[in-house]
Amino acid sequence: MAHMATHVITGAGSGIGAAVARRLHARGDDLVLHARDAGRAKELAAEFPGAHTLVGDLADPDKLSWAFSLQTLPDRVDSLLHIAGVVDLGRVGELTPRSWRHQLNVNLIAPAELTRHFLPQLRTARGHVVFVNSGAGLNAHAEWSAYAASKHGLKALADSLRHEEHPSGVRVTSVYPGRTASPMQARVHRQEGKEYDPSRWIDPESVATAILMCLDLPGDAEVNDLTVRPGR
Repeated sequence: MAHMATHVITGAGSGIGAAVARRLHARGDDLVLHARDAGRAKELAAEFPGAHTLVGDLADPDKLSWAFSLQTLPDRVDSLLHIAGVVDLGRVGELTPRSWRHQLNVNLIAPAELTRHFLPQLRTARGHVVFVNSGAGLNAHAEWSAYAASKHGLKALADSLRHEEHPSGVRVTSVYPGRTASPMQARVHRQEGKEYDPSRWIDPESVATAILMCLDLPGDAEVNDLTVRPGR
C-alpha cells in the first residue's frame, strides 16, 4: 500500500495483533483498534497515540451491530485484520456448550459480523481482509475439537468471502501460524500441563512480517493461504 492506509485490527493488545499494530503504527498508517470494553480501549489508545478505538464484545456477536451504531466507523478501510482469538482445550466428552459457543463466537461468528459491517468500505477501497487462522484450522488433534472447529469454519468463511468479493477487488488472505510465543500460547501450555518456553516457538514479529508482506503485495496479486511454521 503506497498511500497512508486505514487498518481495522482485532487482537491488537498482545501477541501477533500487537506486533502488527506496532509495525503499522510506526510507518504512519491510521489504526482503528478493536477493544472488548471501554477500559481496554483506553489502554490501546495510550499505547498507540493517534489510533482510534472501536468497542464491542466479540464473545457476544449478536450485540456488535448495536455497539457499532453508537460509535463512528471509519469512512475508509484498506484492511480488516482478524487477529483476536480464544482457545479452551478439552476432550469432546468433557467440553460444555458454553465453551463451544465462546470459541465459535469469538473465533468465527464475530469475524463474520465484523466483515459484514466493513464490507462497504472495503469494496470502495478495494481493500484486504486478513484472517489470522491457525494450524488447527487445517488439522484437528485430540482435545482441540472446539478450537479447531472454529478455525476450520474460519477457513470456510475466508474461502467463500474470497469468491464473493473478487469481482469487487477485495483481497482475502488466510494466515495459518504454527505455535507462536504469546499469552495465548502460555495459556495453551498451562492447559496441556506443559512447561512453556517461548524460545521454542515463532516470534510474533515474524508472523507480523508475513502479514505485512500480504498487505503490501501489489494489487495485481493476492496471497490466498499462507502457512507459517516454527523454524527451529
